[in-house]
Amino acid sequence: MSTTTEEGQQTRRRMAWLDALRGVAAMAVVLEHSFKFLLPEARYPVKAVLEPGWYGVTLFFLVSGYIVPASLERRGSSVRAFWISRVLRLYPLFGVCVAGVALLIAAGWDGLHVWWGSRPLSMALGHAMMLQNLLYVPNLVNVLWTLSYEMAFYLLLTAMFSLDVHRRSTACALGFATVAVLGAGTLPVALLSADGSGRMPAVVLAVAVLVAVGLITVLRGSGVVRQIGAIVIGVTVLGLLAVNQIYPGPGQGLLILATMFAGTALYRATRGEISWRQAACVALVPLAGIWLASGEFGSQLAIAAAWITFIAGMALQHRRVPLVLAWLGLISYSIYLLHPLLLEGVERFWPDPLAVPMALRLVALMGVLGLLLGLSTLTWHFVEAPAQRLAKRLIAPKSAG
Repeated sequence: MSTTTEEGQQTRRRMAWLDALRGVAAMAVVLEHSFKFLLPEARYPVKAVLEPGWYGVTLFFLVSGYIVPASLERRGSSVRAFWISRVLRLYPLFGVCVAGVALLIAAGWDGLHVWWGSRPLSMALGHAMMLQNLLYVPNLVNVLWTLSYEMAFYLLLTAMFSLDVHRRSTACALGFATVAVLGAGTLPVALLSADGSGRMPAVVLAVAVLVAVGLITVLRGSGVVRQIGAIVIGVTVLGLLAVNQIYPGPGQGLLILATMFAGTALYRATRGEISWRQAACVALVPLAGIWLASGEFGSQLAIAAAWITFIAGMALQHRRVPLVLAWLGLISYSIYLLHPLLLEGVERFWPDPLAVPMALRLVALMGVLGLLLGLSTLTWHFVEAPAQRLAKRLIAPKSAG
């Protein structure tokens, strides 16, 4: 036990810089959403210079790309262990978020999308898979859209690992970026889901079946059978990415995958698995993003700033991370998922923030931040941390064997 604990602490110290970046990213997204509810007069002036939300999510995606494949390979290349870890990392707090929405509804919030009344099964299944953003399913909470790309990344990693092509990170990053640039204006949007009516339930169900069968085959099968399962997963996810994205659109969606694989390429370079010359090629990914965002200076600067922040974090990774950033990183997932619920609560009292004195709104903002950090600390201790400990207990027997 002591050896395992010591190894875990050493891993945590080595990855502390990534936690710090997560904390910075989460607070940037909170700032983005605070404009609408508390500081609308600052929204457009700030976003014209720098899009804090896009900066935050780009930084999040770089961190995920860097650490998630490492998680798969560090666990003895066990796909089963990887998925136990991912499911217990994402879903418990996701459940808390859903419970929070239920409380808002009980308090009179009417922000639930109308499709929850007309297409409840499609909406529920899309969210259960965390692929709702690639299935023309409106997000229950606005920030959940990023989880669809995280899930797509996990599924692609699983498929690539099962086909023994998981180390081709640079090629994947450049491939996604190239298609994003060349096909952004020609790729269809919501081709499979049409206009959200008609065949949408069938598409959601078909994707659920394909992903489930593919994953079961990969986890339980071997040899050719396992490879067929991997191909099913890969083709399904790539198909959704290519022709069924609504927000942020085909170009930006593919760029997100390019960004995550670029993060993986940088990880492989630090490990000596590829040369830094090969890894340097992923500099084309942010350039592609800046090109796609032409005419939107705030988005262009956000992409550049996120990459600069990440590279600076890499360069300083052996320095001691300030405790406040380490703490923010630890609770960053809670911050990210729960802050929209608190801000929606503010809107219930102040539907027109401009009618409220600025001083009072600033006090409210400080109060929301304090409540958010306190609540996120509680959910970390009582939801996230226990779920992660459970994941380790479920993984350990098989890993030891």
